Formats: sequence, structure tokens, C-alpha cells
Amino acid sequence: MFQHSLAMDSPIVTQLFKQLFRHRACQPRRNFAQLATTIQHVRRLQQRSFSSRRGGKVTPSNESNWQQRTAIFTADMSEEYKQYPMVTAMDLRNRKERPKRVKMLMRDFIEDSLYNPNYGYFSKQVVIFSPGEPFNFPSLRDELEFHSQLSKRYVEFEDSLDAVEPSDTRQLWYTPTELFRPYYGEAIARYLVANYKLTTYPYHDLIIYEMGAGRGTLMLNILDYIRAIDPAVYDRTKYKIIEISSQLANIQNSQLLSNAASRGHANKVEIINKSIFDWDQPVPSPCFFLAFEVFDNFAHDIVRYDLSTEEPLQGTVLIDEGGDFYDFYEPVLDPVAARLLRVRHAATGGRYSLPYPATRLGRWLQANRPFAPNLSQPEYLPTRLMQFFDVLERYFPAHRLVTSDFHSLPDAIAGMNAPVVQTRYERRPVPVTTPLVHQGYFDIMFPTDFRITEAIYQAITGKLTKVLSHEDFMRRWAYMEETETRSGENPLLSWYKNASVMFTV
Repeated sequence: MFQHSLAMDSPIVTQLFKQLFRHRACQPRRNFAQLATTIQHVRRLQQRSFSSRRGGKVTPSNESNWQQRTAIFTADMSEEYKQYPMVTAMDLRNRKERPKRVKMLMRDFIEDSLYNPNYGYFSKQVVIFSPGEPFNFPSLRDELEFHSQLSKRYVEFEDSLDAVEPSDTRQLWYTPTELFRPYYGEAIARYLVANYKLTTYPYHDLIIYEMGAGRGTLMLNILDYIRAIDPAVYDRTKYKIIEISSQLANIQNSQLLSNAASRGHANKVEIINKSIFDWDQPVPSPCFFLAFEVFDNFAHDIVRYDLSTEEPLQGTVLIDEGGDFYDFYEPVLDPVAARLLRVRHAATGGRYSLPYPATRLGRWLQANRPFAPNLSQPEYLPTRLMQFFDVLERYFPAHRLVTSDFHSLPDAIAGMNAPVVQTRYERRPVPVTTPLVHQGYFDIMFPTDFRITEAIYQAITGKLTKVLSHEDFMRRWAYMEETETRSGENPLLSWYKNASVMFTV
């Protein structure tokens, strides 16, 4: 067993966040400067500690329990690791307080941090920006003017929220559906109607499932478009939202009833407030399954590799009695992570990257550098994504998937397929360098490797797919003139260069 010391922002920054967020409404605005200064101070201390260690080798007291060489040595938590019970995100679902004196796999820690109904990020923290009236792109001079107008509306939107309930820790984010309303949703609607007519119309209804529907804007834009353009198809349309967050499910219901036009869709829509991973009802009918910016918040496992044997070791998170975090690595993979590695290898024919040199000499040189760690850089495995494909294959056998997400993300933490981990404080982003952060206050967002994802999806479901860039998909299905500025620039095409679309064919 390897204990990995956290040469990252935790636990000091985590402790500071606990203090800052204990009484959120009365925190002075100077706390952000305090937070930023502390993060930088921790990083300087880490760098100084790393450079002062010569050789840095630790001799294990026994072969099965020793601490990995890293930039900072933390307390030896091996005895606590043996004693603390192993729990899962499911075990913690009904807890109202963050757990202590437990250990769990990394995917369970991330799942609990993001989705716990009582303290998870998406349960309590998230507000989705709505820009109000759609932007009139043809009247805008260029992208710069669009950005200026967007920034102005963004500030006004948050000012209006603060006027009702001030918050320094509000997690406010936007989606392409909101920014390019209704044009983005109409492009998706054209794709759905065209493919529905080419495949199952008129023998089956147009059944649409959407997961992660946010404010419900995409739903309304799609239904508005189909009702206006093809009433015969609209008569056959059923729209079902699967939403894990009770807060967002309530917002979606409010959107549906907000005006006469949207209320006209009420008999077309069903909002199902549950996790897709709790799904247990077979859906034999042909359907489209929409998942936009959903994969990026699926929980991942973490592994590191022994540089001498290339053996993977799976990461477990220990939470001590003070709420601080330690990660441990063991050479025994749980069945889910082991299956992901097998499926990936079979689906890709062994053609995928790993976080260490491919040659024996390269691995030896990496392992013997000064201050080198015992293990490779971490690799984050999309185990929850694999389980989502299992759900589609088992319960939605006639589905056609349409999904869009980020294939790369700036400012990710260290590691292969590593996430961006950040929170928002006093309207400014605060990035950190570890996913082991105070649960519920940080977004943990992963990139999607669409080459690997496509291969795994095909292997599990037996379906064929196509992957396009966001720009190429929109060029095929959006009306370009609706989002083009006077300069010829088109924000719908240029703002999501790091996103891709995958769909079943």
C-alpha cells in the first residue's frame, strides 16, 4: 500500500475554505485576497520544501505499508487506513454532514462531492446564468461587442440575485444553450427531426430523453421549434428530463409553466427527479438520448502505475477525524476500474496513451531522477461514463445518443485526463490543484477523450457513432446567418473550439 502525501493545496486551503464558508453571508470581501495569498504561500512553501530535500528516499518499514516519495511528507496515516471503514457515495447519500474517519474510492469521493443531496455541489451551490432576451447577433459589430454585452448582462444578472440574497460563494455558470438561445436548441431540433423522419417515423413516436437539462431551456427551444415547423411531428413528440438535482428539477418545472407558450408543452413533458444510475425500467421504444455537458461531471477513478512493473494501483481517499484528506494507492483494482481497463484495451486494440514512458529505459530514467516519485503521474479513468453506457445498453436498447462535451480543458490539474477543480468566490474563479477539496464547494470537471469514449461506447452498446467538432456540427444543423455578426465573425462557431459532438448513426 502506498500513501501519497498531498503536495497540493489541501489540507491548508481546505481548512481556510471551511472558515470562510462557515458564515457565508457575513464574510468581508477582503477574504478573497486572504484566500489567494494563502494559496500562493502554500505553493511557495511546497516548492521550497521540494528543493531542500536531497535524495528524498524513504525506506519502508515493511513491504506492504510505506509512504511514497513526494514533495511534502505528511503524517503517516497507515493505521487509520487499516481501521477506517470503506464507504461509497451511495452509503453517504442520506447524510447531512460531510463524513469523517472513513475511506472511499476516488470516484465515490467525487460523486459525493458533486451530487450528495444535502451538501453536494449540484444540490446546493449552482446557479445557471440566463442572459434574458436572446442576443441579436446580426446587429452586433463583432465578437468583441458580443463579449461586452454578455459581460454586462452577466453582472446585471448577479446583481439582481444579490439584491434578493447576497452571496460570496455563488457558483454561477453558463451553457451554450443559454448564450445562443434559441439558435443552439433549434440546431439540435433540426438534427432530431431529420433523423427521426429518416428512421422510425411514422411507426414510432419521437421520444426524447435529456439528462442534465439545467434550466430546461434546451427542452423549450426544441419543443417550440418542432411545434412551429412540423406540427405532425410535434403531435408525436414526448420529452422526458432525467434530473438528479431536486433544485434544478424545480427550476425546469417553473420554466415549463412560466408563460402561455411554454405551458402549451406541459402535456408533452415529464420531469423525472432521479439519477440515471438508479434507472430500473426498460424503455424498448426507439428514442433519442441527449447529454450535453454531462460527461464532464461524471466521477472518475484514479490510478497510478508502478514504473518498474507497469502495474496499476488504484487510489483511495482517507478522511481523518478533522476532515482532512489523504490518498492511498493499492495494487488491487476494484471490479469497476478493472473492467474499464479491460474494455478500453479491447475496444481500442491497445492503442491508447499511458502516463509513463513506453520504453523500459524511459521508465528507469524517470524513476531515478532526483526527487522522483515512486509511481507515475495519476491517470483518471472514466468509470462512471462506462456505467452510463451500461445503463443505455441495458435499459434503452433502441436509443440514439447525442452528446456534446469538452475534449480539452485549460488549467487542469496534474495527470492524464485530469480535471479542472475550482470554485467561485466574490465573483472570481479560484482554481486549486487537487480534487481532494471541501465537498460541495468546488466544481470538478473532466475533459472527454472522444476517441476512447467512442470506442468504449461502441464496444458496450454495439452501435456505430460519429464524432464531429462543435463547429462542424453547427455548420451542418444551425442557420449560420442567425448568429453571425456584421464583421462576419460567428460566436456560435468560435466560442466552443474545445468541444466535440458524438452521436449514434
